[in-house]
Amino acid sequence: MIRVDGVELTWGAASDRGLRRQKNEDSHLADAPLFLVADGMGGHEGGAEASARAIDEFRRLVGLSLNPDAVHEAFARAVRSVDELGIGSFPPGTTLSGAVLCAQAGEPYWVILNVGDSRTYRLYGGALAQISVDHSSVQQLVDSGTISPAEAERHPQRSVITRALGAGSTAMPDYWLLPVAAGERLLVCSDGLTKELAADDIARVLRTELSPQAAATRLVHEALLHGGRDNVTVVVVDVVGAVVDRDDEEDTAGATLPRAGETERDAHGHL
Repeated sequence: MIRVDGVELTWGAASDRGLRRQKNEDSHLADAPLFLVADGMGGHEGGAEASARAIDEFRRLVGLSLNPDAVHEAFARAVRSVDELGIGSFPPGTTLSGAVLCAQAGEPYWVILNVGDSRTYRLYGGALAQISVDHSSVQQLVDSGTISPAEAERHPQRSVITRALGAGSTAMPDYWLLPVAAGERLLVCSDGLTKELAADDIARVLRTELSPQAAATRLVHEALLHGGRDNVTVVVVDVVGAVVDRDDEEDTAGATLPRAGETERDAHGHL
C-alpha cells in the first residue's frame, strides 16, 4: 500500500501471452501514480517494441505528483518514440489505456486516457462501469445504432481498431477526469481479457477477489480457461482511502477533459 497525494492505493498486475500467440506484445505499468496497459500491433517484435516504447515514456513519471498536462505531454513523447520505429505498409503501433492519479484544483482525480480498444473500467458500490470507449469499427456501428452492444461482442470485425498510437495514425487519445473515491476499484486491461470474458464475469471476479493482485491473476487465468486466443494483461487498482469521499453520483459523472483533435487519417489494424 502506498499513499500518493492524500490517496492510499494498492494494486496488482498479471500478463500472459495466451495459448495461441508465440509472443506477448502487451506492455503495462503498475506503479503509482500510473496504471496503464498497451497492446502492440504490427507483428511480434514490432508490436512488442511499440507497446514497450509507449509505456516507457510514462515510466519516468513514477513516484511524481502529476497534473493532467503532464499526462498529455507524456503521450506526445510516446507518439514520437513509437513513430521512430519506421514506416511501411503497416508500421507498428499500439493501443494505450489506463488511469493516472493527478492533482486538480488541489484535490485528487483520475485522468483516464484511451486510444484503441484496450479498456479501463471502474467498480464502485458493486457495479462495474466501462469508462473508456473503444476506438473500433464495431463501436462505430454500436454508436450509430446499427448493432447492439451484445452483437458487438460477437461481431467478426470486433478487433479492427480505428485509432492507435503509431500504426500510421496521428489521432490523439480521449481523456476523462474522474474524482477519486475511497472504496473504488479500477481495472485496466488489453482486449485479450474482454474477448474471452463477458462484463458480468469480469465484475464477478472483481467483487469476489479481495486483493487486487488476486483479482488480476484470476482474471488472466479465467481468460486462458475461456480460450486464451490473444495476449492478456490486467491491472487492478484499489483506492483504500482518500482525503475526500464523494457520493456515487458525482463519481460516476466526473468531468471530461476536452478531446484532443482527431485527424482524418486513422489506423485500421487487427490486434
